[in-house]
Amino acid sequence: MLILEQLAPAASTATEKLLLNFDARCKCRLRTRTTAGEDAGLFVARGSVLRNGDKLLAQDGRIVEIVAAPEALMAVRSNDPLLLARAAYHLGNRHVAVEVGNGWLRFASDHVLRDMVLGLGLSVSDITAPFSPESGAYGHGHTHGGETKLNSKLHLYKGAA
Repeated sequence: MLILEQLAPAASTATEKLLLNFDARCKCRLRTRTTAGEDAGLFVARGSVLRNGDKLLAQDGRIVEIVAAPEALMAVRSNDPLLLARAAYHLGNRHVAVEVGNGWLRFASDHVLRDMVLGLGLSVSDITAPFSPESGAYGHGHTHGGETKLNSKLHLYKGAA
């Protein structure tokens, strides 16, 4: 089994990949398989979130890249920043993970959230795409410039079961 316990430098070249949905990327302990079918054990600090493109160093020296798996999402698009801000506010008020882009929001498929966003005057589309929601305002996540705040937070546990 491939054991993953620490981050690798961002510039490392990966030889293996783990395709994981957002929920799996939030787990501190996970038994999974690489895209090549090899069993893998992931041991990360509680509260860590692995992001698309993060690289992990396996015990045997291989580098494994995290790939965000496509999943069922809802997408909201608008040229009206006020409407998008209202939708983001109401989704956040419900502690919903939201990915924010220029003129759009994405969140996990949910019929109640769909009705809420429709009620705000926005249209909602069902899509399948990788999901990389905002990490929150308190600095426990990932920046988009290639450097991760996660590097200091992601203490991987040696010998954890």
